[in-house]
Amino acid sequence: MALETSGGYVAPSNLAEPGDSALSMFDVRHVQLQFPLAADFVAAQVANNVLILALSTGRILRIDLDTPEDIDDIDLPKKSSETGVIRRMFLDPSASHLIITTTLGENYYLHTQSRQPRPLSRLKGVSIESVAWNPAHPTASTREILLGTTDGQIWEAYIEPSSEFYRREERYAHVVFKALEGSPVTGLWAESIPTRPELRRVLIATHGKLLSFLGRTGRYGREGGGPIYADLFQRESPVTLEIQKPSGAAPSMLAVSPILADAQTTGGVADKEFAWLSSQGVFHGQLPYAPEKLSKPLESASMLPRSVFPASESARGGKKLIQDPITAVTLSQWHIFALVEGRIVAVNRMSEEIVFDEAVLEPGQSALGLLTDATQHTYWLFTSREIYEIAVENEDRDVWKVYLQKQMFDQALQYARTSAQKDAVSTASGDFLAEKGRYLEAATVWGRSSKGFEEVCLTLINRGEHDALRKYLLSQLSTYKKSSSMQRIMVASWLVEVFMTKLNSLDDNIATRAELAEGTSTEEVKDELGTVRAEFQDFVNRYRSDLDKKTAYDIISSHGREEELLFFATAANDYNYVLSYWILREKWTEALNVLQRQSDPDVFYKYSSVLMTHAAAGLVDILMRQTNLEPERLIPALLNYNKTVNVPLGQNQAVRYLNFIIVNHPNPSAAVHNTLISIHASSASTSEAGLLTYLQSQQSSPPPYDADFALRLCIQHQRVQSCVHIYSAMGQYLQAVELALQHDDIELAAIVADRPEGNEKLRKKLWLLVAEKTIRQPGKGIKDAIEFLRRCELLRIEDLIPFFPDFVVIDDFKDEICSALEEYSRHIDALRQEMDNSAHTARQIRTEIAALDTRYAIVEPGEKCWLCSLPVLSRQFFVFPCQHAFHSDCLGKEVLEGAGGKKKYIRDLQAQLSKGSLNAARRAEVVRELDGLIAEAWYVLAPRASEVSLIRMSVSFAVTMRSSRLIGRSLRARRAWMIGRCSRIESGKIW
Repeated sequence: MALETSGGYVAPSNLAEPGDSALSMFDVRHVQLQFPLAADFVAAQVANNVLILALSTGRILRIDLDTPEDIDDIDLPKKSSETGVIRRMFLDPSASHLIITTTLGENYYLHTQSRQPRPLSRLKGVSIESVAWNPAHPTASTREILLGTTDGQIWEAYIEPSSEFYRREERYAHVVFKALEGSPVTGLWAESIPTRPELRRVLIATHGKLLSFLGRTGRYGREGGGPIYADLFQRESPVTLEIQKPSGAAPSMLAVSPILADAQTTGGVADKEFAWLSSQGVFHGQLPYAPEKLSKPLESASMLPRSVFPASESARGGKKLIQDPITAVTLSQWHIFALVEGRIVAVNRMSEEIVFDEAVLEPGQSALGLLTDATQHTYWLFTSREIYEIAVENEDRDVWKVYLQKQMFDQALQYARTSAQKDAVSTASGDFLAEKGRYLEAATVWGRSSKGFEEVCLTLINRGEHDALRKYLLSQLSTYKKSSSMQRIMVASWLVEVFMTKLNSLDDNIATRAELAEGTSTEEVKDELGTVRAEFQDFVNRYRSDLDKKTAYDIISSHGREEELLFFATAANDYNYVLSYWILREKWTEALNVLQRQSDPDVFYKYSSVLMTHAAAGLVDILMRQTNLEPERLIPALLNYNKTVNVPLGQNQAVRYLNFIIVNHPNPSAAVHNTLISIHASSASTSEAGLLTYLQSQQSSPPPYDADFALRLCIQHQRVQSCVHIYSAMGQYLQAVELALQHDDIELAAIVADRPEGNEKLRKKLWLLVAEKTIRQPGKGIKDAIEFLRRCELLRIEDLIPFFPDFVVIDDFKDEICSALEEYSRHIDALRQEMDNSAHTARQIRTEIAALDTRYAIVEPGEKCWLCSLPVLSRQFFVFPCQHAFHSDCLGKEVLEGAGGKKKYIRDLQAQLSKGSLNAARRAEVVRELDGLIAEAWYVLAPRASEVSLIRMSVSFAVTMRSSRLIGRSLRARRAWMIGRCSRIESGKIW
């Protein structure tokens, strides 16, 4: 069988891992009771961690093992002399329902929430030997249960606890089946089939027979109605196992294993194990749930004879001729526990080997039973005075070995825990598959084992199993650590060779149809080819980091596998190789397909020249989508393209790309602009429309291109209009006009002559050049020329007369001459009027200057200085025409504060005056200069003075100035009139 390796594990490097096989899986522990015993135990039950003990006095002890200090002490309703001693108790798996039967045929029911057993009147006199609980395990009521009796009958009952005194506990109780031989029913089991919920399976055990019923039950039972199992027993025929010469004295019972989460499953449903104890031994097996096995429930079961268990010994110590029977059995998940001669024996139910044997009871000591708590998975042994618990740990520790011995490798791998165990399973599984000729499966398993690499490879190669070798190498590669780089590279390279060989072989088969003779169609070979190719691609994607590029290229190229070569290069992100491959083969479309998936700028720079030459449009489309390129590095490719192709500018892909960069790039360099100008200028086309459109679109100053370079190109290629535009952009209007006139383009020259703004002199000069060319142009009349020149308002007829021929008829420009003379006459009249106005203004100025000699200012008696607020008449002061008055020293200080760079100079002048060593002329000059500086500061002081409140009016006081002083300072007053806010400054003293 194949080994499912989806779980995934790493093959160990050392199989000799330490294990715990020396430790026992089982340990029998004596349970110490925390209370004294008033009587012997006569019956016991355990379920759902609840322990129930029945004493010979008729008392019942109910102990919750989670809280063992709380014990429910329960008495039967009647004395034991009336009911008899408790013979058996039956507890359902949820510990909700307890049925008690006595030696005198009295039966009682006790619910988990009650402390008062209730008699089962309908079952009075029925000696219950076994119970099959409802598969649903209800807690409120028992629902439909089966009761086996000592006389071979099977009853069906429905028990529901009730608080009403006159209401019976059992809804109904009916006999539904009777064993033919009348033997006691020693075991009952009922369950629903998970795969078919409508079916029920019932197992019935007696001393000599084991019966299995499977079928549908009737409707749900209700009071007064029929039981549900009656139809099942009437309609269905049981599968029966009967032993020869059964002994009624030998113990007989039926046990079913508990279910664990990791138990073996069928269709997602955990299988159960059963064990039937009879006088001949233990008959055990699985209860199948698979639909095809439901009708054969006992097919896989086997008998574990009494001889397997320890032999009974006589008092002398020898082996008895007639062995004592097995006292009791119960089941764990993987083992059968048996009580034999006071010994607890554990037998692996799969290998039927004894794995545990320990003496527990004293010779001759009897036991009440060997019980299992199916919910908590605990196991108990009861005697009349003692309780033992069988502790189980790592019960499935050696299960993998059993499965391995049975060659059930999937199950063995499921229960193998350590890497050494898993490796042993894998190695054995691989060897088994190889012996069966299933090398593909064996290779996958071997790849995850520690079996020698060389041994496996040689085995597969010698047998020609190249597909299996490929599988093995893939599996082996997945087990190597990342640090084992050498091994990974070697195996990965070998796999490339194996893949290429296989692909070539399949291609050859398709081409020559060599396999058709063996019954393989071409379509099947093609399908296999696609599968192997997909497998190779998956291998490359997963292990490309383990492949040496050069080695892989050499191997694939040697086999001529173009598709695989390109796939590997693409997977390895070696786009240079892919591009070079397609370019060398001149597959331009494929090259562009590869290029458009790239983002590395160096790839574009490297291959732009050749692709521009052969696939320019496609390349430009790709370049325009790239935002991380430096256009300057593509200029050589663009120029080379422009040199090799001969297409109109409208179809020139270099021009298209450069225009795109100029429009969309945030800051294209001058080299890009110069390249575009070079392509336009050197074009074979005589039209300058494209170049002019570009030049006119660049309005920035300075232009983004090299103007000198552009001008040289345009001159070299005789692009006159472009040269004129460049000259104009450079501000060289004279050269632009001269160049336009040199090529007889008068209209262009006139347009350029109008461009100098604010420079009328230059405009007139340029227009004179245009006028000269226009007037002297052959075949053009004087009148037409003058009409053309009217476009410039700076030209006069006298400016044009020198350009006229020596002999010209005046009638052609008589009107212009008359217009000019009339203009001159009007201009002379305007000048005369302006002169008269100037003379009138001069007279007014002289009158105002004369009036300054008699000007004065009135200072009120209480007038205060606008800076210090002291009476202004107390010392020398200045008074301004705006009526602001200041002490001379206060004003001087204020002027010093705002004088800035003149502060030092003012202090020097003040120091000179204070010395008193100056002559009169020098002193007058210094005083005059200080007054001028103070007057200049008035524009600073006037705003401050305007913020002061109005001066209170008082008796007027006239201050007059000596005319010599006033006249001497008239010039300073006029200067202050121009600088400050006041009309003039006057200063004086009180006379």
